[in-house]
Amino acid sequence: MATLIRDRDIERRIIARRRRRLGQDKFDEVWNGVYVMAPLANVEHQDCVSGLDYLLGSVVRMSGLGMVLPGTNVSDRRVGWTKNFRCPDVAVFLKGTTAVNCDTHWFGGPDFAVEVASSGERVKRKLNFYAKVGTRELLIVDRYPWNLSLYRLVDGELRLAGTSSVATGGWLVSNVLPLSFRLIDGIERLRIDVQHVDGRQTWIV
Repeated sequence: MATLIRDRDIERRIIARRRRRLGQDKFDEVWNGVYVMAPLANVEHQDCVSGLDYLLGSVVRMSGLGMVLPGTNVSDRRVGWTKNFRCPDVAVFLKGTTAVNCDTHWFGGPDFAVEVASSGERVKRKLNFYAKVGTRELLIVDRYPWNLSLYRLVDGELRLAGTSSVATGGWLVSNVLPLSFRLIDGIERLRIDVQHVDGRQTWIV
């Protein structure tokens, strides 16, 4: 259920409480001046994000290909960025990226981003923003029901390059990273099977 608060004093108090007392604002965002409170990440969400962060860090950071960050501020502006920004769960910035590191945030999109959807989260509504800032590829991990979707930047739009479910078992091949992704069965939850292009390295997230 969405809630619209028009009382500025109540709004300030709620945001301050999330930030200072509860520390729940790490992945809150601002969409063109509208403060968006992200759903609290459950254990499954955190497990998925930490696994993908570790995997991408092993492939990208340890190979000297670039930087991998678990949650970072991405904006379409250098100045006044807090008026419009998003926080992907995992962001990859390769060497030579067009995005600019402004210390507090990135001006421009990552080369590869991951969004793990929580219940009630409207991840697909971020597609236009991510396209606008030049995100080259976006992997969305849906969990209600489980599904992987890979979007690729084409002519200024993030277009669906493919999907993977346990039923289809298809591979999603990245054009940005030397990796392919697919969804497979698991014991406690469905898992993401990741394969390196060299054919020798595989991971289960």
